[in-house]
Amino acid sequence: MDFFEKAKEMKDEAIENRRYFHQTAEVGLDMPKAQEYIMNKLEAYGLHPEKCGHGVTALLGQGTPVLLLRADMDALPIQEDSGETFACKTGHAHACGHDFHAAMLLGAAKLLKECESELKGTVKFMFQPAEETFEGSWDMIENGILENPKVDAALALHVGPGKMLPGLCMYNAGGVMMNSVDGFRIVIKGKGGHGAYPNLAVDPLRIAVRIYTALEELIAREANPEKTCVLTIGQIHGGNAANIIPDEVVMEGTLRTNDKEERELLVRRITEIAEGVSKLCGGSVRITKLSEVPPLVCDRPFTEKMIGYMKELDIVQPIPDMHANASEDFAVIAEQVPSAFMYLSAGFEDERGNYSAHNPKVRFNEDVLPVGIAGMAHCAVRWLEEN
Repeated sequence: MDFFEKAKEMKDEAIENRRYFHQTAEVGLDMPKAQEYIMNKLEAYGLHPEKCGHGVTALLGQGTPVLLLRADMDALPIQEDSGETFACKTGHAHACGHDFHAAMLLGAAKLLKECESELKGTVKFMFQPAEETFEGSWDMIENGILENPKVDAALALHVGPGKMLPGLCMYNAGGVMMNSVDGFRIVIKGKGGHGAYPNLAVDPLRIAVRIYTALEELIAREANPEKTCVLTIGQIHGGNAANIIPDEVVMEGTLRTNDKEERELLVRRITEIAEGVSKLCGGSVRITKLSEVPPLVCDRPFTEKMIGYMKELDIVQPIPDMHANASEDFAVIAEQVPSAFMYLSAGFEDERGNYSAHNPKVRFNEDVLPVGIAGMAHCAVRWLEEN
């Protein structure tokens, strides 16, 4: 089968699927609309989908080996300002392209169903929620996505906006492709009081400011400058009036790094700094982990095979040695089975390419849909043939 020609023929359907996810964007683990839509589509294509945790899975073919094809499908909690006629109006936005990923995997499932009798093994589909909160992979792993049948390898694609037109395939065979992420919440307890008498209170806002500054110094003075280490505090909440010292302040942030030893050191030091500064100022802290995802390291032999199959289609130019400071919870899958992760360019050369992912104005090029559909289907068939 010429998968790219078939994928081009179903482009309109892929666009329809993508725009459904886009207009009905959902966030987090609970995605009932996307889950129902995907199950209905897979059933219409002749598959037998099942819920797997908060996600959806289905099988094609039989026997071994077993290849997992994964797509995330969650959006971000931001108000879309893209100007698209099909923009989401719910206060959520597919500003990272996950609507494309789900639509491409649906398309690949339809193509692979048409040649199911020729498959030399099993394809398992993984439609995953909550990638943005780094919960989705764990949720589906805990509910058996890698078992029954046992998965031998896994492939995932991601689209990228910007100034690059569809036609590039970026990857990293064996190195760190994306950083780890450790999300944390620091709840700072003080003693509330009157703003005119700070000596009678323990000000948690003061403690938060000192912790914030100390954490910045942690990266500047303790992290290895030869490694990638990024620490961001994205939220600080506390107080509700100008003349009241609050009892409590909440800080949330993330640490990202490409090195295991630096990750262990910095995670420990975040706790030590928060506890030490708080105690020094007369307060206390409670620290909660929000996410724990390792760096994304793709398996070199498997990735090189996947790139070889993509070259056979002659529809993309492979770009090796990609590294991104962002994180991806597909890394949890990649820790357990040989995996490959590829970025497909999905941008525009005009003003539509001015915005990056996670921006309310970002737009993605729908011409990439047949590329992703054909790529996943062809890679699946070829890898099963050779293994």
